[in-house]
Amino acid sequence: MLDYVKIILLKVSFSKSLFEKELRKALRQLSPPELPAFKAWCYEQFSRLYRRVLKRAFAEFTPLPPLAA
Repeated sequence: MLDYVKIILLKVSFSKSLFEKELRKALRQLSPPELPAFKAWCYEQFSRLYRRVLKRAFAEFTPLPPLAA
């Protein structure tokens, strides 16, 4: 899933609104272990264009707690 959301973000990076929408969707779809690598990749790729968007999205994102067995 991580590779898929990276491809999507690269393809929509021409538009700030689309980028933010897809970034938020990606944060909901990824598993908690994938998030640190995803965050690092996002900042590496997009911090020059969308630093504020990244800060806001990652600050507002609250991962869901794991399901109880």
